[in-house]
Amino acid sequence: MTNATPSSGAVGRAGARLLRNRRLMRAPIWLYRARLGFLFGSRMLLLEHVGRKSGARRYVVLEVIGHPDHDTYVVASGFGDRAQWYRNLLAEPRVRVASGARGLSPATARKLSTKEADAALAVYVRKHPRAWRKFKTILENTLGTAISERDTELPMVELRLDGAGS
Repeated sequence: MTNATPSSGAVGRAGARLLRNRRLMRAPIWLYRARLGFLFGSRMLLLEHVGRKSGARRYVVLEVIGHPDHDTYVVASGFGDRAQWYRNLLAEPRVRVASGARGLSPATARKLSTKEADAALAVYVRKHPRAWRKFKTILENTLGTAISERDTELPMVELRLDGAGS
């Protein structure tokens, strides 16, 4: 990532604090478990993954950065390569995903290359410019470094539902 100073705006600092609030960030998991995931539409998803050390099932709700086709989602790691869910996917890419009204479905995770991440980010920025301005500020405050839209080192993962493209 670049060495530029992250944005110090109030929105960025507040957003970074919210992302670090474990209780708040885990609350949407219960809505998905209650089969109310449709309330989030297709902009969020529930990811079930396996702890790389414990082997236990873990859950996280993530914003969908891209949805290139019906059975594929792209998500970014707002805590970089330190995020536990991200590290778990690198160790065990077999996961389950729920989005919208769709319940948990088996999927396979794949880390995107920098070129693929740049392309996904470009689409997101074009489709959601206001959301990106806020999201970028929050990411920079969370990561402690500036985020570039080219040659981004922001880790991104493709989640492809099993059986897609068959």
